[in-house]
Amino acid sequence: MSGHSKWHTIKHKKAALDSKRGKLFTRLLREIQMAARGGADPDSNARLRTAVTAAKAKSVPQENIKRAILRGSGGLEGESLEEISFEGYGPAGVAVFVETVTDNRNRTVSEVRHMFSKNGGNLGENGCVSWMFDRKSLIVVSKEKAKEEQLFEAVLGAGAEDMQDDGETWSIISDYTQHDAVVDAIDKLGVETESAELTRIPQNTIKVEGKQAAAVLRMIEAIEEHDDVQSVAANFDIDDEEMEALSA
Repeated sequence: MSGHSKWHTIKHKKAALDSKRGKLFTRLLREIQMAARGGADPDSNARLRTAVTAAKAKSVPQENIKRAILRGSGGLEGESLEEISFEGYGPAGVAVFVETVTDNRNRTVSEVRHMFSKNGGNLGENGCVSWMFDRKSLIVVSKEKAKEEQLFEAVLGAGAEDMQDDGETWSIISDYTQHDAVVDAIDKLGVETESAELTRIPQNTIKVEGKQAAAVLRMIEAIEEHDDVQSVAANFDIDDEEMEALSA
């Protein structure tokens, strides 16, 4: 879990410095649009509530959020989007689960398949790796923003399963059904989160190092850079020092 969690932490640091702000906004707004298909009211649509919270945390303008909700709920015309997931293996047999939102299925399938093969992996059938991942809530909090004991008591009391030390941040892991309750508990402390998302966390990890570690990160980064990719989960574990060096 340490490698996976550390990678999430590094990703969020990169996102904070990412000059490609438009791409980040597009991903967040597409998630809102897809979530709004289940209803336009965030109070009664947990997925939409999570998506809106994530967008606001990244300073997505309120008007953009409103338009995405309207498009998703049918109140405004927009591009026709669909969700497609991909499963396969990367270097060293690392399991990879990719979630996308696209307006062109054939293009996305072709390009994701190419990214797997180009980077030493191979795309598999649906179901080949999804069973290796659990749907979880992952909340990242900077250590500068919260005291350990106070935060630990609040999140555990709200239903969190674990709070892990990731160096400069805490990673709080919960069952996906407890996501809102744990976020609310942190909010009540007056603590701002680095990120709060529903993700897929591997049940077991594969330790990789050296050239294999570099190859795995190269593949994951290449996939995440694709415009249609919303999220990538993988079951690799890389030592913290090597992860920092490779991600520099």
